[in-house]
Amino acid sequence: MKLPSAPFADPSRPAAPAPVKRAPSPGGWSLAPAIAGRLLTRQSFIELYGLPGYHQTLKWPRAEGFAATPRDFRPSDAEIGRALLGGRMMLSGVSMDLRSPEDPWNRPSPSRSFAVALHEFAWLPSLMLAGEKGAREALRLTLGWHAVFSHWSPFSWQPDILARRVFNLACAARRMAAVANEADRALLADILARQARQLLRPPGGLAENAAQRTAAAVAGCALGGKAGASLRRRALNKLASALKHTVREDGAHASRSPQAGLELLLDLLTLDDVLLQLAETPPPELALAIGRLTMGLRTLTLPDGRLAAFQGGGALDPALVAAARAHDEDDPGPVEGMGPGGYARVHTPLLTLIADAAPPATGPWSGTACAQTGAMEIICGRDRIVTNCGWTPRAHERQAMRLTPAGSTLCLGDGAMAQPLTGWKADLLGTRLVGPTIHVDAQHRAAEGAVWLEIEHDGWAPRFGLKHQRRLYLDQRLDELRAEERLYPCDGHKDAARPLAAPYAVRFHLEPGVQASLARDKRSILLRGASGRGWWFRSDAPDVDIEPSVHVADGLTRRSLQLVLRGSARTDAETRIRWKMSPAGASGETG
Repeated sequence: MKLPSAPFADPSRPAAPAPVKRAPSPGGWSLAPAIAGRLLTRQSFIELYGLPGYHQTLKWPRAEGFAATPRDFRPSDAEIGRALLGGRMMLSGVSMDLRSPEDPWNRPSPSRSFAVALHEFAWLPSLMLAGEKGAREALRLTLGWHAVFSHWSPFSWQPDILARRVFNLACAARRMAAVANEADRALLADILARQARQLLRPPGGLAENAAQRTAAAVAGCALGGKAGASLRRRALNKLASALKHTVREDGAHASRSPQAGLELLLDLLTLDDVLLQLAETPPPELALAIGRLTMGLRTLTLPDGRLAAFQGGGALDPALVAAARAHDEDDPGPVEGMGPGGYARVHTPLLTLIADAAPPATGPWSGTACAQTGAMEIICGRDRIVTNCGWTPRAHERQAMRLTPAGSTLCLGDGAMAQPLTGWKADLLGTRLVGPTIHVDAQHRAAEGAVWLEIEHDGWAPRFGLKHQRRLYLDQRLDELRAEERLYPCDGHKDAARPLAAPYAVRFHLEPGVQASLARDKRSILLRGASGRGWWFRSDAPDVDIEPSVHVADGLTRRSLQLVLRGSARTDAETRIRWKMSPAGASGETG
């Protein structure tokens, strides 16, 4: 079957965000203070940190070797380390030939994501699995980096890259020092100490503070003597405040990214473990944050062992998710209904559904947010059938995938409910998501043999005067999901210039590898996941079709498919679109 063209049909070409047509919103003015403040401070700190003698301010107190070996609980791929020893560096799905004594520091990187991973020292954990030979190569590459980038520079020392490099270096430094001579051991300790101290200096972003201060604290635990103790004390004092802002009481990360919560949890577990190595009592805020993030992770882990892919977070490898949950010995299971971060989870014996039932994060927390309120993922057995396009910051060039059409939800017209900043504003504030304030109402009800979930939002009201209500009914006896998409006029948004009708598209992005076959009735689609089990998708929409899509995994784009229900909705009347999913062989019409 020839597939028609559609958004996201060409994964090889970065897409630019489509312009969002919307009414002026007072929320737009909220950027002005942030822009003004950033303009005043950004150039000042660039000039300060770029001064020839600035690096000397980071050297005291002098580092005195290493006291502990922090444990990174993330699983590492030994093949990456073996390849690097063989002269091939593999990062973010891209490789670079690199034979000793060559190094990558004075060569152009093949992609931005490769450069980010390179300067984060993402290669270091895998290289350390190669024993003494790996430690020696790690030491050589680290000293090579220092020879080129010992002075502050905007890219290699930007806070998020710096935090990951400090964390990775702190976990490996003691083993690297074991194969170094005395002069290189002293230099290695000094390299780590200086970078960790920089993490505690302004301007730190609210959304990155917890990760940066955790990395600095881990480095303080790894370093010995007065330097380590001083760094550890300062970082832990600052971390307590950062965790209060970053970890919500319900267990979600303030950005609402499930992946961001998991990554922070892994870092905090490392910090907790290394403090115990030093016989120091972890601060109470650390234990509280670990407990809350663990609670959130239970609900956001789906039956296929991966993470729910929403709001700038990817599905991730099951081994990574399992590593973050390994300490959770008393797991009572996921929260059903309204869970952490505004995500709702419901299930039948064979169906699990999780939906985004809250607005995107705002302000500094929205740097990875997606305009996809109401989006959902559906897992049939252990097959993830319906997902989202899975955008994460690793796919930085594909900002268009943060727009509404890249989520499994309803889209009106040719725009999105919000869009990321671009141009000079993005350079100042990052790629924050901006747009009118979205109000969301969600309800969950359960009865014997059935579960209801309703999500309603006004994200389309400024442009079309319509609210979108997604009504989901799960029959737990038949393992059947019945749904209704309802568009209806809302009060307070009357506009004589508004069009009388708007095209809609309800999208269901499929996991790469899921097979989809359109039946002869042009209303039914047979879906098969990796297990081979079949599921019928049926709808009464005017147009039901299968179109190309893409899915991002670890920054790499893969081709996939999407089911699209198309039609037209009047802006002065109610429109309903019904659909359902049921096991292949089940009877009954859409209803």
